[in-house]
Amino acid sequence: MNTQAKDLLSFIDASPSPWHAVNTVEQHLLNQGFKQLHESEAWQVNAGDSYYVVRGGASIIAFTLGSKNPTETGFRIVGAHTDSPSLRLKPNAAYGNDGLVRIGVEVYGGPILATFTDRDLSVAGRVTIRTANGFETRLVKFDNAMMRLPNLAIHMNREVNDKGLVLNKQTELPLIFGENEAGVEADKQFLCHIAAALKVEAKDILTFELNVFDTQKGVFWGANQEFIADSQLDNLASCHATITALTAAKNPDSTCICALFDHEEVGSESTTGASGSFLNDVVNRIASGLQLDEEAKLRALAQSFFISADMAHAYHPNHPSAYEPCHHVLVNKGPVIKTNANQRYSTNAETAARFITLCESAGVPYQQYAHRTDLGCGSTIGPIVASNLGVPSVDVGSPMWAMHSIRESAGVLDHSYMIAVLKAMFKS
Repeated sequence: MNTQAKDLLSFIDASPSPWHAVNTVEQHLLNQGFKQLHESEAWQVNAGDSYYVVRGGASIIAFTLGSKNPTETGFRIVGAHTDSPSLRLKPNAAYGNDGLVRIGVEVYGGPILATFTDRDLSVAGRVTIRTANGFETRLVKFDNAMMRLPNLAIHMNREVNDKGLVLNKQTELPLIFGENEAGVEADKQFLCHIAAALKVEAKDILTFELNVFDTQKGVFWGANQEFIADSQLDNLASCHATITALTAAKNPDSTCICALFDHEEVGSESTTGASGSFLNDVVNRIASGLQLDEEAKLRALAQSFFISADMAHAYHPNHPSAYEPCHHVLVNKGPVIKTNANQRYSTNAETAARFITLCESAGVPYQQYAHRTDLGCGSTIGPIVASNLGVPSVDVGSPMWAMHSIRESAGVLDHSYMIAVLKAMFKS
């Protein structure tokens, strides 16, 4: 179990942006014998073989074709998301005043902004470079601490411990990058830094999508090292568990699919998000490759099952009033089945029972979660995929603390439990 948790931390530390996450997954799949497919090319797929396809650089779907026809077994699908709440750099990010270069950022999703202060921050993402044939996209990641968001001293914010830290998103979030070099425009100074890392000229940088991340590596913590802490546990922990389970599925009877989407934290409405056509397109092309007509595909979908894997809220003993009294989810006590009567989660009685059966077959404990009725409940990709595909679905996740903080915590045992139950899913 420690080995799986250590592998998770390495995966997260190598993946500080959605584009890096997909690249890390892709390299792992290639090492496991998966073959790459391209949406712009014709597909030829064979029973028993494994494949993957990337869309937009930040979403990836991998699958292994089962030994049995999907009309007999249906599809076994697990989904998660590659993005996490963060700060994203604006297109014209750098500006100088008072002798300093600052970096303008935009809030992506719903991060706990106060947790970004006084951290060793850097940037990672993708950059488009002008070439003789147009442009190409390259990944960039700065391992050293490049930026910082210093807190205002308590002497100038006397009520910070009573009222909490509140940051104006426009004026108080720009990050300090460095001293403004004499005679050099701030934007050029910043672009030259990126260009040097990519070994190109600054004038050849066309555009970029850069994500702010914490350079501190993931760690084990606790009296017996039973917990882990890192950035992006929501939801790279679910991505890692899903891919680990899929690559362990050797010669499955059912066709097994892992779908990792971008843009969940901002509503999934994009070509690479769960609301887009990506998963539907892949299922259709699998069906076509297996020579299933439309009726046969619909018969297969009717026998399919979808698990939406996203992290869950663990009970925090310092804040008991934030939780539903009979739904205290505990760290290291097993996967969480998430239920909401208003369909913020896709779980129903039958799909919950099916997941419980999978947990029992894997020897894994499980827990039930419902949000306080007087608090707004978050959502995830479960309802979106279930409605798009028309398949029964359950929303589950590993319990964690400090969701959407730049530094989140979870349990060592829970990650292994999730891998085990997803392995059981792909065997079912």
